[in-house]
Amino acid sequence: MCEKYKIFPDGLYFVILTTVGWIDVFTRAIYCDEIVKNLNYSIDNKKLKVFAFCIMPSHIHLIAKTEDDVSLSDMLRDFKSYTKQIIKMIEESATESRREWLLYMFEFYGNKNAHNVKYQFWEQHNHAFDLFSNKFIDQKVNYIHNNPVEARIVTEPHFYVYSSANQFTDLKLAEL
Repeated sequence: MCEKYKIFPDGLYFVILTTVGWIDVFTRAIYCDEIVKNLNYSIDNKKLKVFAFCIMPSHIHLIAKTEDDVSLSDMLRDFKSYTKQIIKMIEESATESRREWLLYMFEFYGNKNAHNVKYQFWEQHNHAFDLFSNKFIDQKVNYIHNNPVEARIVTEPHFYVYSSANQFTDLKLAEL
């Protein structure tokens, strides 16, 4: 792993998790809710602390760290493996209009990697940037919160449901 994305213990990180091929999976509330549920499970049971987040259609931004001796890399691996639930939801959905295409794409990317059984949902690598100063932290929080505005999904950051900019988020956020 290159030094740029190396994760050190006790660090605070700006993390980007991207779906394979930048596929817009998180355009449906049901899949976003599943991500929030999984993050809350990791917060409650895996010593994850999330300070800011945004679930965009094809990727997730987090400012996060782990407590004690828990590795953020290991926690992200476990989080990503749980995404099999979203693939199962897509497979079993009678109303997902993109079902065949989504499964085809996940299988297409899955066949490119011998470690996959069938599907691949996430890009292999976690892009984690060490947040080494308050200025950098503020810059990344601002970036995360304005991402849906820049993408023209909403006009104000607090209107976006799946973001820490929205005071009514269901994600259990930690204080910065």
